[in-house]
Amino acid sequence: MELLLETLLSLEVILLILVLLLIKSSIKFVPQNQAWLVERFGKYQSTKEAGLNFIIPFIDRIAAERSLKEQAVDVPSQSAITKDNISLVVDGVLYFRVLDPYKATYGVDDYVFAVTQLAQTTMRSELGKMELDKTFEERDLLNANIVSSINQASEPWGIQVLRYEIKDIVPPNSVMEAMEAQMKAERVKRAQILESEGDRQAAINVAEGKKQAQVLAAEADKTEQILQAHGEAEAILAVADAQAEALRKVGEEANTEQGQKAIQLDLATKAIEAKQAIAKESSVVLLPDGGTDASALVASSMSIINSLNSKQQA
Repeated sequence: MELLLETLLSLEVILLILVLLLIKSSIKFVPQNQAWLVERFGKYQSTKEAGLNFIIPFIDRIAAERSLKEQAVDVPSQSAITKDNISLVVDGVLYFRVLDPYKATYGVDDYVFAVTQLAQTTMRSELGKMELDKTFEERDLLNANIVSSINQASEPWGIQVLRYEIKDIVPPNSVMEAMEAQMKAERVKRAQILESEGDRQAAINVAEGKKQAQVLAAEADKTEQILQAHGEAEAILAVADAQAEALRKVGEEANTEQGQKAIQLDLATKAIEAKQAIAKESSVVLLPDGGTDASALVASSMSIINSLNSKQQA
């Protein structure tokens, strides 16, 4: 009896263990950014996304685990010929991610290998459409064309190419030497142009300096002449004003009795001096009667002044 109980107890323990194993095998925790494909009896059944999932033990199985993260694949170096028949060695990096785990699993055998080969063939095709100079100048356009072409071809695989970056483009040695010679010639050309521009600018600056100096000198001469003319004009006006003031004062004094006497005396004195001068110049002098008398000279001068005054008053 005890043996039977022990046997039953052992069977219960074994059954419990089997149940626990079945439960454990039926519970699946899918990590974040992953998708698991489940097959039932060898046929696709469902796609399990991140989180807690259940399957039927011994009937369902995990056929594939696909990462939904962005992946980077190195594209090996390969030879390509440009539009102008130049052979290049090109390598790059491809960035892609799985959009449809079902297509990535059942649409292609190895999607990583397939997309890498597709990137190589597409790159050769796109390089064949461009000339050598364009491959260096328009690398971004080349990358965009490669991505567009790969996406069109990889759509049945559930793959989306995000970007393609060309790491290096190596032309033949002869082309490298020619490019270096061209670059050297361009640098020499730019240096000569810059030097000539510098000389031209220096000559322009010197000419402008001389021109400005001449203009400033002419302006200085003009200003000096204007100031001198203003000075002379002011001096002439001052002399004229002084003479006018003197004549005005003489005229005012001449209208008085004392002024008339002073004028008569001055005229007499000038008449005597004039006759003396005539006597010095000539050995023969004819004088009227009584002309040698000073009083007669004064009297004759006074008569002349009186006659002039009487005419002015009339």
